[in-house]
Amino acid sequence: MRVFVTGASGWIGSALVLDLLEAGHEVVCLARSDTSADALASMGAEVGRGTLDDLDVLADAAAMSDGVVHLAFNHELAFTGNFQAAADADRRAVETFGDALAGSDRPLVIASGTLLAAQGSLATELDGHEPNEFRPDGLRTRWETSEVALGLAHRGVRSCVLRLPPTVHGDGDHGFMASIVGVARDTGVSGYVGDGSNRWPAVHRLDAAHLFRLAVESAPAGSTLHGVADEGVPVRAIAEVIGRQLGVPVEPMPEEHFGWVGHLFGVDGPASSAMTRRLLGWEPAQPGLIEDLEQGHYFHEVAAVD
Repeated sequence: MRVFVTGASGWIGSALVLDLLEAGHEVVCLARSDTSADALASMGAEVGRGTLDDLDVLADAAAMSDGVVHLAFNHELAFTGNFQAAADADRRAVETFGDALAGSDRPLVIASGTLLAAQGSLATELDGHEPNEFRPDGLRTRWETSEVALGLAHRGVRSCVLRLPPTVHGDGDHGFMASIVGVARDTGVSGYVGDGSNRWPAVHRLDAAHLFRLAVESAPAGSTLHGVADEGVPVRAIAEVIGRQLGVPVEPMPEEHFGWVGHLFGVDGPASSAMTRRLLGWEPAQPGLIEDLEQGHYFHEVAAVD
């Protein structure tokens, strides 16, 4: 297959590119910068320059591919106060891919999140397809985009939504888990919210990338997948490992203690991937979250450069 990948230089995307290439696929990537373009080319991928706002570029690349994996999202815009604008750009990109692939039965796989499905109970792939009041405007738009993507199955697109947990972990992670570790290091306290019984689902980066490959190869049209290895790790167990590794006390703390990630760290959001595993034969092979934390790489401080 010739697979077009957006977000190819990102945390999951770069692992997906290697997984696709090792499986014998031809990979075409969208890159915003020379640095990203050079890194992707060195892996053996074909690279085109552009952003999610370059809809003509997206349409042409999709039309010339055998399938699309859409991982890109403008996190810089989202986390500097305009999440809605980033969500709107994502929606336009998915609609563009849908138009380019309509009637072809070619795959379109997009990333979403398990926390958009349900909170407080074990979310399955069948959950989260109805409007829900817990989604604020920007997240509601992302949820709507996922439903638009699934609806493309009726237009002759083998569309699929792959929901990821908030924690996609591994060596080199700069996301949620790295932020929690950073707060503990900076404040001298490894905290958890409430009694710490709320649960976070998790998946290793390499397992997530492998599932994206399986999805673009064979996921049925209109399918929802869950890229979840750990259904729900109690946040207190996470805090205890961090406290032990950093040598700091483990204590309950308010959400505000954790900065931008605090409202997520207090969520109870377990999720199942049982249906996904049966459908695609996906079996996570990498360390779980607690085992990964115990390996110590999250706690290596980077030396300052003069």
